Amino acid sequence: MEIDKSIQTEILEKGVLEVEGQFLFGSNYSFLVSLCHNGDEIKAIYKPRKGEMPLWDFPPESLADREVAAYIISEALGWDLVPPTVIRRKAAFGKGSLQVFIEHNPEENYFTFSDELHQRLQPTAVFDLVINNADRKGSHILLDENRKIRLIDHGLCFHMDPKLRTVIWDFAGQSIPIELLSDLETINLILGEDQPVFNSLKKHLKLSEIRAISRRIEMLLSHPVFPEPDPKRRPYPWPLV
Repeated sequence: MEIDKSIQTEILEKGVLEVEGQFLFGSNYSFLVSLCHNGDEIKAIYKPRKGEMPLWDFPPESLADREVAAYIISEALGWDLVPPTVIRRKAAFGKGSLQVFIEHNPEENYFTFSDELHQRLQPTAVFDLVINNADRKGSHILLDENRKIRLIDHGLCFHMDPKLRTVIWDFAGQSIPIELLSDLETINLILGEDQPVFNSLKKHLKLSEIRAISRRIEMLLSHPVFPEPDPKRRPYPWPLV
C-alpha cells in the first residue's frame, strides 16, 4: 500500500538515513538512500549541497533549495507532478535535498512515449514555463508504477532571466487549456507576500526569484499560448536524455 504523502514527508525529515549507492551519471553528486521512521520505510534521492558543481549563472549551493521550491509550486498548483521533496540539514554528506524515489522503468522516457502520453504532458510544459526550467531532459519525465507522470531534477530552475530549455515543444503555438489557466490564476492569488506559499518559498528562493514566478504566470494568463522555441538562444537541454 502506498504511504500517504504527508507521512512520506515526515519520513524524509525525520527518518534514519542509510546510503545505498551513488548515481554515477550527472554533473552533481546524488545518492540513493533508504529512510526508516515509525515502522515505515521509503527510498529517496539525496543531493548534498557540497556535491553541487559550481555554475556561472546560478548561485553556489542553491540547487537543493530549488528542488524543494519546485515541489512547493507543484503542490500549490494541485498537479502532483513532483515527488515530496525536503531539505535535510543533517545527513550523510551534510545538508541537502531529499526526494522520494519513484519506482520506474529507466528505459521509458519522453522519446519512447506514445502519442497518448505526449498529449498528457501539457501540465508539465506549463509547469516548466512557470518555474523557468533550464534543464527538462527526456529522462526527467518518469512514469510511476501507476503510469502517472512524475517529474524530477529541478535544480536548474527559477532563474530571473529566461532560461527555458526543454525537450517538450509538442504544443508550441497551441492555446493553453482553460483548466490549467484556472489553476495558474489560483496560485497567483496565493503567491503574494505573507501568503503561505510565499512564506514556504522564501526559505528556498530569493525574493526577486519569487516575484519572477508571479510575473511569468501573469504573462501566461495575458497570452495563454504555448511558446515557440526562441531562435536567439539554445532551447534544448544537453544531453537530451
